Amino acid sequence: MIKITRRQFLALSSAAAGAVLLGSGCAGPPVATAPRRQLPVAPSGDQAYLAVARGADPAEITKRAIAALGGIERFVKSGHDVIIKPNICVDYHPAEYAATTNPIVVATLVSLCLGAGAKRVQVMDMPFGGMPDSAYAVSGIGDAVKDAGGEMEVMSRVKFVKTVIPEGRDITEWEIYQDALKADVLINVPIAKHHSLARLTLGSKNLLGLVSKPSGIHRNLGQRVADLASLIRPTLTVVDAVRILTAHGPTGGSLNDVKETNTVIASHDLVAADAYGATLFGLIGPDIAYIKAGAEIGLGTLDLKSIKVEEISTL
Repeated sequence: MIKITRRQFLALSSAAAGAVLLGSGCAGPPVATAPRRQLPVAPSGDQAYLAVARGADPAEITKRAIAALGGIERFVKSGHDVIIKPNICVDYHPAEYAATTNPIVVATLVSLCLGAGAKRVQVMDMPFGGMPDSAYAVSGIGDAVKDAGGEMEVMSRVKFVKTVIPEGRDITEWEIYQDALKADVLINVPIAKHHSLARLTLGSKNLLGLVSKPSGIHRNLGQRVADLASLIRPTLTVVDAVRILTAHGPTGGSLNDVKETNTVIASHDLVAADAYGATLFGLIGPDIAYIKAGAEIGLGTLDLKSIKVEEISTL
């Protein structure tokens, strides 16, 4: 019989317990498979593929852009559960600083969706700076959405679940907000602005507010943003370019960096919407890594000359 000391027994017991714990968790937490939301609806008849509306009234140009696409009814049906994802970046700049999406644009979309018979319209984001409640208030989006009949949701940490990304090239799973994947309709409403790392924040980049640990996406930003977009796939993208941030993004802080362009861009095609948005900054789609990567994996088109772009002016 081999004798061991008490110290040796404790050491072996500790090691065995650790092995059991490691073995039980070696596969990691369960990975969800996301429900497949209907792909964005392509235009038919005289509907525009991409609409660009310009004018002094944010509500009016939002309505005109959506009407050119065939109306909100092309995307939202009676009884639908709708999530609207604006960019509510910080809780220390109001809307005029162009760090957050224009509240009138967001509220107008809420009203349109409810008018089409949506069962519920929720608006949400995970702020980069500050707390959700204060960011919702300071941005003006909270009050505007409530006045329009929508609901503001403070995103719960427990709803971020590791989810398979079947078409991902660099990342094949990530923790994603499950409500955004399960909703019948996801409307993506970024503000067009400068970004110190990505060059621009537009529709694809705006989806980072729906994932946990967004800083990890920045390690290979172009491809990883495209990978996420391949799963999240917004039903409709509406780019708020009423006021754009031309420098010191994404948070801004100086009105000298803000330019009034009084424009709203809308399309079912996330890549095309982003490509047009880039032109407001003197760039083209391929200049932005995530737009180029999105086109390469088949999320949309970069060729704006090949599609029907309807331009509307209310000036």
